[in-house]
Amino acid sequence: MPLKLAIVGRPNVGKSTLFNRLVGKKLALVDDQPGVTRDRKMAEGRLATLPLLVIDTAGFDNVRDDSLEARMRAQTEAAIAEADIALFLIDARVGVTPEDETFAMLLRRANMPVVLAANKAEGRQGEAGVMDAFSLGLGEPVGLSAEHGEGFAELYEAIRNVLGPEAFERALEEAEPNYAGSGGDDILEKLAHIDIDDETLSDDELVAAIEAADVDTPDAEPETPRPIRLAIVGRPNAGKSTLINQLLQSERLLTGPEAGITRDSITIDWEWEGRQIRLVDTAGLRRKARVQEKLERMSTAETIRSLKYADIVALVMDAHEALEKQDLQIADLALREGRGLVLVISKWDSVEDQDGAARHIRDLANRLVPNGGGAPVVFLSGLTGRHVEKLMPAVVKVYKDWTAKVKTGDLNRWLRHTVEHHPPPSVQGKRIKPRYMAQMKARPPTFVLIASRGDQMPEGYKRYLINGVREAFDMHGVPIRLFVRQGKNPYAGKIGPDGPPRYKRPRE
Repeated sequence: MPLKLAIVGRPNVGKSTLFNRLVGKKLALVDDQPGVTRDRKMAEGRLATLPLLVIDTAGFDNVRDDSLEARMRAQTEAAIAEADIALFLIDARVGVTPEDETFAMLLRRANMPVVLAANKAEGRQGEAGVMDAFSLGLGEPVGLSAEHGEGFAELYEAIRNVLGPEAFERALEEAEPNYAGSGGDDILEKLAHIDIDDETLSDDELVAAIEAADVDTPDAEPETPRPIRLAIVGRPNAGKSTLINQLLQSERLLTGPEAGITRDSITIDWEWEGRQIRLVDTAGLRRKARVQEKLERMSTAETIRSLKYADIVALVMDAHEALEKQDLQIADLALREGRGLVLVISKWDSVEDQDGAARHIRDLANRLVPNGGGAPVVFLSGLTGRHVEKLMPAVVKVYKDWTAKVKTGDLNRWLRHTVEHHPPPSVQGKRIKPRYMAQMKARPPTFVLIASRGDQMPEGYKRYLINGVREAFDMHGVPIRLFVRQGKNPYAGKIGPDGPPRYKRPRE
């Protein structure tokens, strides 16, 4: 188990910069203005050979009322309570402040290992601040620069000394889960021996030849199943953080009546009925024209990044403003990125005519989100917890469809039946003849159709086939990709570009 390290301190001392340095990615938003970080953010990191679970926290403010700052302080105190060790950061260029002294008293009362570090200590300007940190009574301070990567060897030794030899050796132990799965062979290579233009090959013989090619060999199951990465997205103040707190049954995330409280994308590992879930809370997405401030642009970019790396996207919408233009754009982005989609209607307890509103919203979803293919709609209240238990079964169902693999024989039986009842239209008087179909990959389901004159197949007929696959194999709420390839012409290269030679009558 990696060592849980909470980076704490007053606002604008460089906690998020140090967090990004330790995790090796720019996961936390960084800006010159104080108070950018509000929720506590957790990610795996490393300091030399020491594996870490790093917690970034909000800047400490000594307030205890109902304000946003007081709620941020509660988040910081929760991070200290769950951490194995605290890294107390001060600004070496400013020196020790009264807020630093108050926070040092709080850490001493917590009775936990503490490493004191003076950030921004590069150059002579920070030397006085490092010496000033001795007055806090938390041991010898470590001078470092998170921005320039200086002082991390000294930080490693300080952690070793504070933990002690035995605890430090235990912290060095780590177990790597095996999420690997076999990639499989190229399906098309296995099917290459089938002559798609062989008129003597019946449909039954074609399916039998495909099944004999053994293209449906299942992948080896990983020793540890991959966690489902579930991104909770939506417009500001739609109830995303409240919903996650209700799922976790704890005040893990900062919530309140103010719109736009969440700025960073917060990843939380959670277990639901024995299945590992990786929840991702995101900042609200407003229309691009309304995003003016630099910090909001950074939050928007982080949300879009989280959406792109998710498995399933739960689009949370206010019941009174559901499926407006911005919601539809978010849904379209998720589907274009190949993510599974679940539509969540929050604040359902405030709706009076719930039956009529539910029918109206479902009709809107089917009409306005056609690419979603009947994505499940869950009506709930994150505040009261009503119907929240219906969300995760819908998510797991969409995830199973998103990772589903259809047997090639079943797929081609469906294709034969579909083509018999609704053949593709002729193009320039020539018939398009689909011959066989195979699934190339899952996540999302991706199929390839081999057809004579496949490059001339109309887009409308492709959409017809996609919708047919979705209905036949129950793949609702996931994007389905279909690539049509033209079969090899067996007569290619055997005649001239102008066709076979024609007989010319000799002149007399």
